[in-house]
Amino acid sequence: MKNLSGVLLGTVVGALAGILFAPDKGENTRNKLKNEALSAKDKISETASEYSEKISATASDLKDKVSSTYSAKKETFDAQLEDVMSNVSYKADDVITTLEKKLSELKEKNRKLQKDVVSETKNAKGKIQNA
Repeated sequence: MKNLSGVLLGTVVGALAGILFAPDKGENTRNKLKNEALSAKDKISETASEYSEKISATASDLKDKVSSTYSAKKETFDAQLEDVMSNVSYKADDVITTLEKKLSELKEKNRKLQKDVVSETKNAKGKIQNA
């Protein structure tokens, strides 16, 4: 942007200085100023158009890069999420299996305790009746 303003300012100042210090009639000088102003306007318009195209191309490239990066990161995230969900599913299955084993063990211990209580109750009744 600094380069553009420097070029434009240099063009305008140089053209004006050349015209104003050249010995010529007033009408000719005014025509030269008019022509130089139009020429400067065209150069400014052309330079602005070039910068506009460069900015547009840069913005388009940046948009493509951001889109590409976003897509790649989204795919990576989706894959990692799928992996985590799969691992969680396997862990949940492991926990359920372990809990089922523990429940089965507790049920077996409960059966044994109930048998022992029934057996002790019978022994106690038998001792009371024999006494």
